[in-house]
Amino acid sequence: MKSGLVSFIGRPNAGKSTLLNRIVGHKLAIVSDKPQTTRTRILGVKNYPEGQVVFVDTPGVHKPTHRMNVRMVDAAIDVVHEVDVLILVVDASAKPGSGDRFVLDAISKVTAPVILALTKVDLIAKTRLLPLIEHYQQARSFAEIVPLSAVDGTNVEVLEKLVLDRLPEGAPMYPPDYVTDQTELFAVSEIVREQVLLSTHDELPFSTAVLLDRFDATPTMTSIYCTILVDRESQKPIVVGKGGSMIKRIGTAARLALEQYLEAKVYLDLHVKVRSEWRDDERQLDELCLRR
Repeated sequence: MKSGLVSFIGRPNAGKSTLLNRIVGHKLAIVSDKPQTTRTRILGVKNYPEGQVVFVDTPGVHKPTHRMNVRMVDAAIDVVHEVDVLILVVDASAKPGSGDRFVLDAISKVTAPVILALTKVDLIAKTRLLPLIEHYQQARSFAEIVPLSAVDGTNVEVLEKLVLDRLPEGAPMYPPDYVTDQTELFAVSEIVREQVLLSTHDELPFSTAVLLDRFDATPTMTSIYCTILVDRESQKPIVVGKGGSMIKRIGTAARLALEQYLEAKVYLDLHVKVRSEWRDDERQLDELCLRR
């Protein structure tokens, strides 16, 4: 039997979380078209006839501007030397730039096999693939290069087989029914944050977080109370909206998503608070479960 740890790494919005969700078959990581959606490592376990693979989604690697971003980048970089296989996830629909060079430099000393996953190939013409593959082949040596789409599933199973081929023999790291290390309470706050990301303007997500204040479950109703944090007074009206329209929209979408996730009736109460510089507050980051 095969068993091992496999991590995704790449720039923000490269498609790492979508790929994790596709492979594991569960929505473990929230997704949006906003960069830096993933803020901490998320573990997802999948069992195959050949063995068990522990996949790790990581925050996008970028130039940090706050303590939160430092933690995010550290969470991504620290894991690369612990894995049996590393998957560099690159958005094939985006032009290569300095950010890609930064990620390549960050993994330059990795001794484990590195597979290049060129994602979002459903968004580009096939003629663009070969030049892109040649570009990355010149940048470093890869164990494999796999063009794929996590949205429609193109070549995802190919990637999984290549990963399994390179894993060492060993006993499973987790029981057969184990799926993720994320707690239910963390998932609840992330589901609410996902709806904030999907509903608000581009300038807001970087400075927004969701705190779970209370979680009360009964046989008939699960009551959830959350605080949406912003770091400037000017951002609060964006989340609240005219006459409370935006917060109602966020709340309705989040409640429906939570009811599907929890398989229970949900009462959701949302409030917005301004907490300046929370992204540089170590205590606040600990409360948000962002790893040091």
